[in-house]
Amino acid sequence: MEKEERLLAEVRDEFGLIRVLEVGDYRFLEFGEAVEQSCVFTADPRWLEYDYSRAMLLGALCHDAPESALFLGLGAGNLTQACLAYLPLEDVEVVELRPDVPRLAMEYLGLADDPRLTIRIGDALELLPSVESADLIFVDLYTDTGPDVGHLAWNFLGDCQKRLNPGGWLVINQWAGEDGKPLGAALLRGLYHRHYWECPVTEGNVILLVPADLDQSLDRAGLLARAEVLAPRLGYSLRPLIEALRPAS
Repeated sequence: MEKEERLLAEVRDEFGLIRVLEVGDYRFLEFGEAVEQSCVFTADPRWLEYDYSRAMLLGALCHDAPESALFLGLGAGNLTQACLAYLPLEDVEVVELRPDVPRLAMEYLGLADDPRLTIRIGDALELLPSVESADLIFVDLYTDTGPDVGHLAWNFLGDCQKRLNPGGWLVINQWAGEDGKPLGAALLRGLYHRHYWECPVTEGNVILLVPADLDQSLDRAGLLARAEVLAPRLGYSLRPLIEALRPAS
């Protein structure tokens, strides 16, 4: 039997409609007309339901001991909460365009008030120069019509990499085209000199794992070891995503 859908909140701001829905044990953040942005398991908001969010967490594990993280785009905040719970982070900054998103995430989607967490409201393209550098930077800038313009802006994506600390990793959630390659593949190859890795996922996205510099490589053995240690706490294995990793196409 299909579970009943309940509308918990609805807000309209200058960018459009934001809704929070509940279906059974899950709550959903939606932008516009039924465009799902995030899915939260209400019993544990740190649980990552979809492969794309698990692949982004995998990207975080490329760093063996991250202390700082920057999230460009909050959504429901469950990836942020997972990173706070499972990584040795001391400082986490979030830049979110829409003021109602963090408010709804805290009120309905289980986003916890953590002393390590700072949320700034504003456009990531404008605020990026003023943020602190970080060991991990996550780019997940989606609207109700698809990837934000920042996803395909050469200067912005280059500046994201420049904000990384030495040894850091940039993790980008990107749509894939019909050929399975990330949107803007030619731009990405040129910008990052083909020195990054891709993780295609079932939702039709490709997660990009970009190191801070060309001397830095992906330590698959170390990545697998960290993922295996974490698996009992996560409740799922990241091994299939590690096996799906491929060099820049």
